[in-house]
Amino acid sequence: MVVPTAKDYADMPTSPERFINRELSWLDFNQRVIEEAESPRNPLLERVRFLSISASNLDEFYSVRVAGLVGQVREGMVVRSPDGATPVQQLAAVRQKARFLLEEQQRVWRQLEAELKNAGISILPTDGLDDADLAQLATLFQERVFPVLTPLAVDPSHPLPFIPNMGLALVMRLKDPTTAKHVMDGLILLPAQVPRFLRLPSKVGSGGDASGEIRFVLLEDLVQLFADRLFPGLSIGAAGVLRIIRDTDVEFEDEAEDLVRSYETALKQRRRGVGIHLALDQKLPETLGREMGEELGVNEEDVLVLPSFVGVVDLKQLIVDDRPDLVFPPYTPRFPERILDYDGDCFAAIRAKDIVVHHPFESFDVVVQFLRQAALDPNVLAIKQTLYRTSRDSPIVQALIEAAEAGKSVTAMVELRARFDEEANIRLSRALESAGVQVVFGFAHLKTHAKLSLVVRREGGTLRSYAHFGTGNYHPITARVYTDLSFFTCDPKLASDSAKLFNYMTGYATPEKMDALAFSPITIRPTIEQLIRDEIAHAKAGRPARIWLKMNSLVDAELIDLLYEASQAGVKIVGIIRGICCLRPGVPGLSENIDIKSIVGRFLEHARVFAFGNGHRMPSHKAKVFISSADWMVRNMDWRVEAMVPITNPTVHAQILGQIMTMNIKDTLQSWTLLKDGRWHRVAPGAHPFSAHEYFMNNPSLSGRGSAAREKALPEAHRPRERPDRILED
Repeated sequence: MVVPTAKDYADMPTSPERFINRELSWLDFNQRVIEEAESPRNPLLERVRFLSISASNLDEFYSVRVAGLVGQVREGMVVRSPDGATPVQQLAAVRQKARFLLEEQQRVWRQLEAELKNAGISILPTDGLDDADLAQLATLFQERVFPVLTPLAVDPSHPLPFIPNMGLALVMRLKDPTTAKHVMDGLILLPAQVPRFLRLPSKVGSGGDASGEIRFVLLEDLVQLFADRLFPGLSIGAAGVLRIIRDTDVEFEDEAEDLVRSYETALKQRRRGVGIHLALDQKLPETLGREMGEELGVNEEDVLVLPSFVGVVDLKQLIVDDRPDLVFPPYTPRFPERILDYDGDCFAAIRAKDIVVHHPFESFDVVVQFLRQAALDPNVLAIKQTLYRTSRDSPIVQALIEAAEAGKSVTAMVELRARFDEEANIRLSRALESAGVQVVFGFAHLKTHAKLSLVVRREGGTLRSYAHFGTGNYHPITARVYTDLSFFTCDPKLASDSAKLFNYMTGYATPEKMDALAFSPITIRPTIEQLIRDEIAHAKAGRPARIWLKMNSLVDAELIDLLYEASQAGVKIVGIIRGICCLRPGVPGLSENIDIKSIVGRFLEHARVFAFGNGHRMPSHKAKVFISSADWMVRNMDWRVEAMVPITNPTVHAQILGQIMTMNIKDTLQSWTLLKDGRWHRVAPGAHPFSAHEYFMNNPSLSGRGSAAREKALPEAHRPRERPDRILED
């Protein structure tokens, strides 16, 4: 796949090159994450965290996306991606780009390692330790490490043992210490239950004070130091670690008699997936490393020898609590003042006015409190809840259990196919069922990705329903890091539509009519298409025509083509796309009216917002604004249950459009722009640098303000007015 040159742009409106390859676009996003690990704006240990995150991202990319391409090539598939590439072409391009990113990780790690040492955090080789340190390590090894290790011989009578997905193994070439002749090869699986970085006590100076230096040794170095206890009578000739990534695709039986049991079987098979990528320590003899690759069934193209550190994801273990000067200052999310004005009564606050909570700047505790209050309130009759991802000890799940035990009708829609959370969701579904919750697993052929809560309450002889719509998962841990929106309302139309959507998920009852909500897989796509066509009509009629979009991924080819059509009609489009973007902006005659930016910073952008000018300048109180659980991808439009919620309350509307979207567009400190050739360019801070994340950390939201804050229009700088056509810098 070749990046188009200037002469190619003339034919681009009808060429597959109008689309950027999905896989390469995702890798570009991960490169932006790696570059945050180099940014001096971030504290040192946060840079280490960014590097670890980039490694975790690549692990998943290999185990899912690369594995899928390898499977397509193996099956001889020749179906082309929207950008015109065959699976063979995509796999070659992806391998090249991914290898570059892995090498970048190594380069950045060497830089960070030196800076950590200067800051008093060191990873020490064991051959330079004194007797006191060695005695400490001997005790540590004998008590905490040796009991969980199993030395394994690797020879014709002892075939290579199974190495689990993303598992680390120490491989040693063992020799006779007297003759120095090679005797055999040994292998030790490094258990994930033991930290990769083992901390040594601080050195005590001559005055009796600790030096303050933070010192680590690597688990593999510790094992090598005491290898004679594992392989008595032998010594190490050469040693190094390897790490394998396996295909984690889960296949299950759609028509299984017991869906949960089918998943449990599939998850067991996942652990033994085909080898997709093998990373080798350069300390290993090349012949030994290649032999290991062959034994593990990994293609030669997917075996990579790394110069310094295998398993970059483990670097997060270096982020210690006793160096607060090297991490972001702690941030405590605000609790919405308006709910406090009602003495914590969520229902009273929602009855007074719709409210949107902007996580993580505002606390996820309000979502938990909403459900806990519902569980304890004797007037609450029923609770319905979707669960896609949540934490192990989820307060949401606990609230549902308490509600069921209190005799309320509780229904939980649990999605088993939340990738890498399948086992956790099986566990929580059993806990819910044992408490009397009605657990439903939804459609066999559709993932349920919508984020919904519905509470039915008796009030004054009638029933009132309270709805929560989210853009993120009901996960209290990720809610501290992901930027998401939680919208609470008791609007009768939205509450009724929410009930219909639950009935669709639990009883396959397709709603005849929705009053407000759009939902996938039936109405979100046509609704979005009509909204774009309405903007095209406004442009052709000479009225202002604007579209502002915020999402994680923009991939759907049909919707991208419609945005191209809108651009050609004169509609001004701004997209804030965190990750994958297959749209190519700024191409004359195709997309010159489209600007795309990505924000990568302290928090992970996750909210989805779709805004359409409706014939008015943006931001405008007359614009049509929606929040959603859905990205613009084929799977979200056609193969998932998703919700798209119109925002009509004036204060909530102003907060999302005039505050959240405007500040994201204004950001210059964490932003990148996408150029027409597919490259991403970091935005220059400019004369007045601005960070959207810092703004939200320091300014209360509009809809969450309490009585202490006077309800007034947006500040002068943020009031609706025309923005320059080219909002983003090239």
